[in-house]
Formats: sequence, C-alpha cells, structure tokens
Amino acid sequence: MLDRDFSIAPMMDWTDRHCRFFHRILSAKALLYTEMVTTGAVIHGDRQRLLGFSGEEHPIAVQLGGSNPKDLAVSARICADFGYDEINLNVGCPSDRVQEGRFGACLMAEPELVGECVAAMKAAVDLPVTVKCRIGIDEQDPEAALDRITAAVRAAGVDALIVHARKAWLKGLSPKENRDVPPLDYGRVYRLKEANRDLSISINGGIKAVEEWSTHRARLDGVMVGREAYQNPEILLAVDPTLFGVAAPVADGFEAIEAMAPYVEAQLAQGVRLSSITRHMIGLFPGRPGARLYRRHLATEAVKPGAGLEVLFEAAAHVRRAMEAKAA
Repeated sequence: MLDRDFSIAPMMDWTDRHCRFFHRILSAKALLYTEMVTTGAVIHGDRQRLLGFSGEEHPIAVQLGGSNPKDLAVSARICADFGYDEINLNVGCPSDRVQEGRFGACLMAEPELVGECVAAMKAAVDLPVTVKCRIGIDEQDPEAALDRITAAVRAAGVDALIVHARKAWLKGLSPKENRDVPPLDYGRVYRLKEANRDLSISINGGIKAVEEWSTHRARLDGVMVGREAYQNPEILLAVDPTLFGVAAPVADGFEAIEAMAPYVEAQLAQGVRLSSITRHMIGLFPGRPGARLYRRHLATEAVKPGAGLEVLFEAAAHVRRAMEAKAA
C-alpha cells in the first residue's frame, strides 16, 4: 500500500511531467498525481504524450476522468502497463466540459455508478484504486451525500478516498470559484473517518500552512495539498522532515535548481521549450530579495526560441545578488 501521509493534488494544466519532476526534487516522499486524463484520451490519444513520465517520479498516481466502467477498466490496464502506482477516479471536477461528459463532480449524484466504475477498475488491475470526491454538490446534504458515495465505493473495494472538503456548485459558479466560494467543512471529513476507521481517508482543500498538515494527520490518514504546493513550491521542503522524519532532498530553491539542471538539459535536447519546464518554477523564492527579478527574467527570457539552462541560472543569480546586497 502506498504511503498517503502527504500528496500533491492533480491540477489541470499544472501537474504535468515537468512539474512533477520538479516537485520530486523537493520531496522524496510525497505521492504525486497526474493531471486528470479522460478515458477517451487514454484509449484513443497519444499515450506516450499523455501518460509518459520519468522513473524518478515514483510514487505516482494517474487520475482518470470517465464514467463508463468498461472504458475505465481498459484505461486502468493501459495506465498499469505504463508503470503507475495507483489509479484514481475523478469525482470532484465541476467544469462544464466535464459535466457534459458525465464525469467529475456530477457523479456525486450517481454513487452506484461510481461503485461500478471502481469495481471494474479493481477487477482490471492489481494496483490500488482510489476516488477523489467532494462532500456534495449543489443542494445535496453533505452528511447523506458523502456517506452514500463512501458506502458505494467501499462495497466496490476502493483502497482510499480523498475528500475535497467543500461542495461543488455545478451551476452558477466557475471551476475557479468552486475552489474558494463554497465554504470548507473539515469537520465533515473528520466525521466520515470516525465512521469508517478501517478506510484510508485523506483531506484536500484550502490547506496552506505547514502547521495544518499535522493537525489533519492527527485525525485522518493523509493530507493532499494543491495550489499552495504549486504556487509556493518551497513549502514542499517541509514535507519529508515534518511528516516522515527524514531530511529534504535539497536545502532550498537554489539547490533545487541545481538538482533540476540535468533534467532540464535532457528535456531541451529532446526539443522541449525551456518555458514548458520553468513555468512550474516561477513560485520559488517567495518574499526574498530579488524574487520579482527572478520571475521577470524567466517570464521574458525562457519563452524565447533557443532559450537554454543558462536562463534559469541567470534568474536565480538575481536572487543571490539581491540577498548578498541586503546582507552587506
């Protein structure tokens, strides 16, 4: 069974393979998730582009979007063959496009179907199969809605449940608003765990400060952090020492850049644009002297044709010089 003490949430347009490799540099222990990939894309699309990842990213889970049990079973087998460590089903995304495809958060209204999907994937692969859901949607009572979805996936043999501790409003709120407007209800997730002590339950939603991790872990099996991990990646340096009692792989953002250098060079040699990688590193050095110059340098120089590794080093040098000047 995978260690779920800390995981980084699947985030569309953000947690691609370059982002995940960078996050692995910062934490050796965090469980990483892909962006959501639809079953249609897995079955009919460019699998290497959609599912390919570096061996260093383990442990890594793939998140699937879909509601057809047969398609999910086929997709799960394909992902297992790629070497993923876990298959996760998205029952939380509220976007219109996802709703039109009858998957994501709208499946909160169809717990029996979600159970069928989990059962089909469990029968298809030997990997852990998990579900990421909301506490409810629209006018649902979170007490009843979350209990129903949990009962359905438990009966199907689900290995773990990750709960985004707020409702999703499918009409009237954008996906962005759905990440902030519905109020958080951590207590509801705690009550779920109390009623399901033998099921691994992790919490997601609005978790920012390192101090919150241990608070949630005292009541639950794991903490999943999303936007804060992406926008302030150096917070991930606290994961291994705080939750696992081991040193972080690198000491700070400067060492992280040095550790990323071989990967960046290898990707550039394969034709990847520098900005495709460095866009995930913009959040380094928050609040430090020179951080704005660092961001500006990457924003203007990394996008240029032929931009190389020196651009990243030059960006970091702005911070070093500013810090030295302040200390002088």
